[in-house]
Formats: sequence, C-alpha cells, structure tokens
Amino acid sequence: MCRVVVTGMGVISPVGNSVDVFWKNLTDGVCGVDKINRFDASNLKVSLDAEVKDFEPKAYYDTMQEIRKSDLFMQYAMGAARQAVDQSKILESDIDKERLGVYVGSGIGGINTTLREAKKLSEKGPDMISPFFVPMMISNMAAGAISIKFGAKGPTLPVVTACATSTHTIGEAYRTIKHGYADAIIAGGSEASINELAMAGFINCQALNLAKDPSQGSLPFDKRRGGFVMGEGAGILVLEEYEHARKRGAKILAEVVGYGNTSDAYHITAPDPEGDGAVRAIKAAVNEAHIQDRDEIYVNAHGTGTHLNDAMETKALKEVFGKRAYDLHISSTKSMTGHMMGATGAVEAIASVLALYNGIIPPTINYKEKDEECDLDYTPNKALEADINFAISTSLGFGGHNACIAFKKA
Repeated sequence: MCRVVVTGMGVISPVGNSVDVFWKNLTDGVCGVDKINRFDASNLKVSLDAEVKDFEPKAYYDTMQEIRKSDLFMQYAMGAARQAVDQSKILESDIDKERLGVYVGSGIGGINTTLREAKKLSEKGPDMISPFFVPMMISNMAAGAISIKFGAKGPTLPVVTACATSTHTIGEAYRTIKHGYADAIIAGGSEASINELAMAGFINCQALNLAKDPSQGSLPFDKRRGGFVMGEGAGILVLEEYEHARKRGAKILAEVVGYGNTSDAYHITAPDPEGDGAVRAIKAAVNEAHIQDRDEIYVNAHGTGTHLNDAMETKALKEVFGKRAYDLHISSTKSMTGHMMGATGAVEAIASVLALYNGIIPPTINYKEKDEECDLDYTPNKALEADINFAISTSLGFGGHNACIAFKKA
C-alpha cells in the first residue's frame, strides 16, 4: 500500500479566492454571508447567500473563447485547480501523464447554463440553443476541462453525492493512489448554483435560513439555528504518492490517512436522527488513520446550521469518541463560507490541512446560544492555537450520503 500526501491546494470561496486570503479570513472570523446580490431576490422568502466576490476567470484561462464555453462552476473549478497545480509544481516534475488523474465533482453542475438556455428555448425556439449547452451543463465537465488543460490522462472520475461530493472525490482519489493506480490526482469539487430556481427549491424543502441579518444567517450548533445559507465556489487539492512527492522534493502539506464512505438508507433529505451512517463513516476514517486516545484532533464538522444535522452530528461524534468527544477541537467553517454544496467538502478539507499545518483551529462564528443537544467544544467565535496531529472532515449529503476524510500532520 502506498502513502498519500497533499502537495498543492487551491480555493475560490466567499471569503477569499486564494488559499492565503481564505485562511486569513477564516482565522480572523470574517463572514462571507451577506444580502443576495447575484439576482433580484425580492420574490423569495430568503434574502441571504454567500457569494464569491471579485472572481476573474481571465486569470485562469488563456482565451475568452474558453471562458465563453465554460459554465461558472467550471470556471471556479479551473481557478482552484490552477492554484493547486501551480503550488504543487506537479507539472514541473517528470510525472507520467497517464498516471496523473482528475477527480473533481459537482453536486448540481451547470444549472446557470441550463436556466439561460431554457429561457432561449422558450423565447426564441430550439434552433437558438447553444451547441455548447450540453458540455457546459453536465456535472462531469469540470473534471473533463481540468484533464484537458493539464494533459492528465490517468484515472478521471467526477462524483455527484450532493453535499458530500468533494469529500468523496478526495477519498476515492486517496484510495486510487494508495492502491497503486495513479501517482497523483487533482481532486476536489465545485458549485455555482446561486440563482432563483435553486434557491426556491431549497426554500421549499425547508433547508435555508430565512434570517435577514447576515450575522444570524449561518449558525451551526447554535440553538437559534434555522437552516443553512447557500454558498458557492471550488476547492481543489493535489494528492500525490508519498515517494513520488519526496523524490521530486515537493513540499508536503499533510498526509491523507483515512476515509469513510457510507449511506444512511433512510430519507431523501433528512439525516438518520441516530446518526448511524455518519458514525460508520467517521469510524472508518478514524480506524484507518490509527488515531489513538492520546492524539489531539481537529474536526471540521459538516455543521450546516440545520436543527437535524447539527444535533445528529454531535451525537455521532459522541458515539465514535465517547467521553473524548468533549476534548475534540470542533468547528464549522460554514459559519463563514455558507454551504458550498458540492465544493464544501474540498474547501473544508483545505481548512483542515491548514489547521494542521499552522496549528490553528478556525472558529465557528456568530455562536451565542448553547443548545443542550449540541454540547461539545465548537471553538466559538475566535480562532484557537492548538498543537493538533490529526484532522478529520465530515460531509453528509442529501440522499443519505456520508463521507469522512482524515489527515495527519506532515
């Protein structure tokens, strides 16, 4: 079995479009939630989202033609991938491109392209539909475009598991390298689904917080919580076989050491209230990572700010760690980024790696009112210095999809 390490990371997010800015804003407790600016939301019950700001696709593409043929979710993915590949310097090595893969997913894909082309169909007829509609709409195309851009001809696999998407892409990439099928994989996820249709759907399934004050929008583990805030963006990591990275002198940011993948088999949107699937996913990652009682652990929780998720996730952590659950350093960075859907797992994996690398726990901001169902240490409001040697990140998606990834300090 091969060891797997992280050698590059890239992020496009509501709190920063580079890893350095993203991390500074997380540790400073900067909130990316604000009033909806992307479209006229006056017809909706919800007024908050977490939008990416000041994103410039021209910084990541060679031509305007490429940009015009790419949905926004693809552009976010390309931006994060270019950052990660540049940091890793993987293309400057002698890597066999047939052993370089791309595992990048999206929960929803090119929904903005779909809306635009549906309007054209209604107003102008079928002959006016773009010939690029399908490749801009389908969820695998971020992975496809990244593969083309970097000449990656190895194992390539998009994943679509809602909110667990990019934790699964990282986990499956880890397994692929661990078992010898690739030397390196560009892994992560992207989402750009802030529009009236998507948000109306989430409102009507009672998932979004209807608060009007941005400081009350995303409230993970707080008793006042009332739903999540829609976010967007992308997170990409370069995972690499340890010896391959070592021999080329790559900077190793962390080691991937465990992964769990389970299903609740319970409900299309609600989590199993007993947390059975989440427990099994976390246990699988913890056991594979050989985490011991003496280890100091950071948990980047799924922590959506919905009543059911946060209570269930707290219960699951207690089931896995017993009394030690009260010693865990836990936070939900969704309090700052909102819920980035298919991108959220990868962005939170990056936060987990950075917490390990820098010895700092990012906070759960806007936390004020303790809930008796959520009584663990969620690192309220201020970042904390801590000498941690493991980090785990959990993602729990619609459809009952559960994923957990474990990292070890390099």
